[in-house]
Amino acid sequence: MTTDETIVVVGGGVSGLTTGIALLEAGLPVRLLAAEIPARTSLAAGAMWGPYLVEPWPRARGWSLTALEVFRELAGDPRTGVCMVSGIEAARHPASAPDWGELLPDLRRCTTDELPPGFAVGYHFTVPLIDMPVYLSYLQGRFADAGGMVEVRMLASIDEVERAAALVNCAGLGAGPLVGDDGLRPIRGQHVVVENPGISEFFSEDTGMSPDLACIYPHGDTVVLGGTAIDGDGTLAPDSVAAAGILARCAAIDPRLANAHIIEDRIGARPTRYEVRLELDHRSDGLPLVHNYGHGGAGVTLSWGCAREVAQIMKVALPSRSKR
Repeated sequence: MTTDETIVVVGGGVSGLTTGIALLEAGLPVRLLAAEIPARTSLAAGAMWGPYLVEPWPRARGWSLTALEVFRELAGDPRTGVCMVSGIEAARHPASAPDWGELLPDLRRCTTDELPPGFAVGYHFTVPLIDMPVYLSYLQGRFADAGGMVEVRMLASIDEVERAAALVNCAGLGAGPLVGDDGLRPIRGQHVVVENPGISEFFSEDTGMSPDLACIYPHGDTVVLGGTAIDGDGTLAPDSVAAAGILARCAAIDPRLANAHIIEDRIGARPTRYEVRLELDHRSDGLPLVHNYGHGGAGVTLSWGCAREVAQIMKVALPSRSKR
């Protein structure tokens, strides 16, 4: 393939890398173009599978199921950073099971003695938990092994991309400005990573629309504690007050965390839209352009489903370049 027959995927986060892999494994040549690889927001993710607050649900359901199947397969390989982990989502008020609970065959209501003090109801289930630094390194290796090329640079417009047969917009929070979509907004998220004091199950509190979250995600020797969800805030500097609040909320749930050694803060800006945009478009010069952005806090959860749909779209849009 010559360079002008290549599909250029814009974006170096989990969506861009996964989409690049799906295209390569479908027999299509790919160049990944991004200012940073891997992207900071993807590195900052918790990350637990779960299609939280994402629309349109009929499509998101299918994307989520695809990713769930892939993650279950990857969990058998320790190099991926993916593990199947059991745990609890709970609320301090009466609450029904998560809407997506129907996708999990082992979901059950918790007994009272399984819940921390102050919680009224909870649901126990097993889902993939993803150690994002390890997982993103795995994706980068898989992308390279499949023959993917990388170009590191900043774009101001999608029209700046040259030497491409088609484009995929996976630029996260930058995806909207690249194509003039003002419906994308940031939701700031902060996590605190601590040494693991012996926690093996996750815990997540249903805090509704509060910006103050409480989640505990064990990843072997470390635990990722969350978090925050500050709508409209895209700043990426650590906030010591927010970090102290995260630690206090999580230690109240599991006292073993009270004196855990702090390793680092992780901060990202979730690229949020009223619904995920995944559709075929065309650039002003007629080049096929597939949008794949606006996943909010469910980017990891939707990644493989969205990526494989992009690959199917491209195989139709560029049939002569697909593997014969």
